[in-house]
Amino acid sequence: MDRRWHLVTAVVASGAVLFQLVLVVQGGAVLDETQEPSLPIALYRFAAYFTIQSNVLVAVGAWRLARDPAHDSVVLRWVRLAGVAGITVTGIVHFVLLRPLLDLEGADWAADKLLHMVVPVLAVVGWAAYGPRRRIDRAAVAVAIGWPILWLVVTLAVGAASGWYPYPFLDPDEDGVPAVVVACSGVTALFLAVVGGLAALDRRLPERAHSAP
Repeated sequence: MDRRWHLVTAVVASGAVLFQLVLVVQGGAVLDETQEPSLPIALYRFAAYFTIQSNVLVAVGAWRLARDPAHDSVVLRWVRLAGVAGITVTGIVHFVLLRPLLDLEGADWAADKLLHMVVPVLAVVGWAAYGPRRRIDRAAVAVAIGWPILWLVVTLAVGAASGWYPYPFLDPDEDGVPAVVVACSGVTALFLAVVGGLAALDRRLPERAHSAP
């Protein structure tokens, strides 16, 4: 069952990212866009979304575990923790801050639900139910925390230079710099809490016997 769950997660996460990519290429609705950008800029912005990066990490980790649920490596530990933590924060932030701002229909609505709701549920439930366990160490925690901090620094720097921010709560022109500081502090605290919670559960949840490849 563990291999099947990882495989379903990998397929859904990969499919959701590719689905959204096709919509972006076709000029589909994108959050916080006032006018349709050129294709190169649209592709860059697509890759710049934390949502997309989180889904990609989830897909990479799930594909590897679908091949061998007992596999262990330094890179997989990094990818697995960063992916599960990132997609958890993605789902929470989307539900609380972004969902009320969206007015999507059809394929755009479907892609949004896959990326922000279906994949987070699959990833978190799969991690909690099937592990693998005892794989969260200090290096994995450092990577899982360092990646969103680096993403935030780069995003704010690029936004200050270009005027484009992937999410409205990062744009100081929306509600001012203090609001951005509060939002960034809140999301950072949430991320630290999620990583800490995952690390604590990793030590307490029972290890599972994995199905044979």
